[in-house]
Parts: sequence; structure tokens; C-alpha cells
Amino acid sequence: MIEPNGFKQHVVVTSLGRIVYYTAEGAPWQEPETADPKQLPSLVFLHGFGGGSSAYEWSKVYPAFATEYRILAPDLIGWGRSEHPERSYNIDDYITTIIEFIEQTCTEPTPVVASSLTAALTIRAAIARPELFKCLILTTPAGLSDFGENYTRSFFAQLVSTPILDRIIYSAGVANRAGIASFLENRQFARSSRIYEEIVDAYLESAQQPNAEYAALSFVRGDLCFDLSLYVPQLTTPTAVIWGEKSEFTGPEIGKRLAALNPNAIRVFQTLDDVGLTPQLELPAVTIGLIRRYLKLLDVKPGE
Repeated sequence: MIEPNGFKQHVVVTSLGRIVYYTAEGAPWQEPETADPKQLPSLVFLHGFGGGSSAYEWSKVYPAFATEYRILAPDLIGWGRSEHPERSYNIDDYITTIIEFIEQTCTEPTPVVASSLTAALTIRAAIARPELFKCLILTTPAGLSDFGENYTRSFFAQLVSTPILDRIIYSAGVANRAGIASFLENRQFARSSRIYEEIVDAYLESAQQPNAEYAALSFVRGDLCFDLSLYVPQLTTPTAVIWGEKSEFTGPEIGKRLAALNPNAIRVFQTLDDVGLTPQLELPAVTIGLIRRYLKLLDVKPGE
């Protein structure tokens, strides 16, 4: 994948395998005479799921915070440059490895920025281990089977559940340049004019990693989907939500319903006009501004 200037790869080992993550190291972020970057507060960025997903999804955003925070941007297990175990992935796999990653890299409650289905899984991780999370800033957090909807009954999920055919669909429709470009244009971005060659290259490199199909197919089959509305009322971590008005998978009305289930925890619900699933790639400057604002807002207790 493509790394911003001054960011280097590191590795932690989880119960499912190695997770590669990216953090600022050296120029232009730290000069030799400056303090150890580990003394900065940590800020974690977690990418969503889809053919070719990786930490690249946040790479136009997280460098803006590198002088104030110790940035930690992992490729989740089964994606990017992290290990790709040959298995069918399930919900607990990601809740567990998100928790393990934070346990191994952070020494105090940490703000976490996360996207789409991973954001929904991060809510569940924060419910399970609230002491690890200082606040959550989430873009389009949806379980994709919310309020009783069942994604696994969709035609595409049923199609991809067919053995042999699933691998053919992945290689022909996902793990090639035309498939990646089509998905970004038709399903992820509100405006195709915002898609440039580097984005396609980064998604394609991730999609073509050995065994990349295992995690991707688990996602499109619906193995990772769940009803987030059953969990939101249990959330206690201060949270802000950003939702693209033109999100192709789940519209903002679902997001508003989810936020209304727990206004004590979900303190902000912000929609963005003319934006799809990943505002961090479509409008990175706007996303940076909102994250910076919410980091301050969520650090204040209600009533202060």
C-alpha cells in the first residue's frame, strides 16, 4: 500500500496473526532532538471493509495529526499487508483483534477513529472493554443488518455464498483494476471525479495480496454483518458520528435512528452533503477539520 512521507511499518502479533500498522517515525514529523514520539497521546485510525480495503483509506487524514498524536493506523487482519489466515472470518475475530491491537500499542484510554462496518465493530469493542477507549469518531457506522434487516438474504450475498463461484466473482469482479474502479465509482464515492489513480492503485494492491479473498468474501457474504441497534444502547464511550448523505450501503436515516438510541453517548451526528461512504477519501480536508473539532468536544464532560 502507499504510505505517507515519514510513516513506517511496524508489527504486532495478535491471536489471529500479524497486524501491520503505520506510525510516524523521523522526518518530517520528529526531529532527532525531539522527545520520544511514544510520549505523545495515541490516536488510532481503523479502516472499513470492502475489496482492497487497508489503512490507505485514512492516509490523507492521519498525517494532519502526526505532530500532536502518536498515530497508529493498522491494516486489519486479512487486509492490506497484515497476515491473511485462510479462514472464514467472523464478528468476534475483528472485535478480538481490535482489542488486542489497542492493548498492545496503547497505554491509556485512546481516541479511535473508525469507518463503516469496522466502526460498528468498534462500538462493540468499546462496550466490551470501555477502559481502552477515550472517545470514538466514526464515519458511517452500520452493522448492515440494522433494525432487523438481514443483509445475508440479499441476492449478492447469496450469490457469493456459492462455493467456487465466490472465488470467480472475487478474481473477476474485485481483484482487478476495472473491478476496483467500478466499485469505487458506483458504490463508495458520491462523485467519480474525486477518484484518482493512486486510490485505485492502493485498493488494487491490497486486493491482490495472497489470500486476500478470505476476508473480502466473509464481508460480502454477510458473515461480519449484525444488527447494531441491539448494541448502541450499551455504549458509554463519548462518540461523534459523521455520515455521508449519499452513502450507498446505508443511508443517513438509519444513522439518525441509531444515534437516537443513545444520545448520552452519541453526542454528535453530522451529515455531509454530496459525500458517499468514505468522506476521509472524498473530502479529507473537511474530515480532518471535523475530527479535530470532535476530539476537543468529546474531551469535555456533558454540562461543562
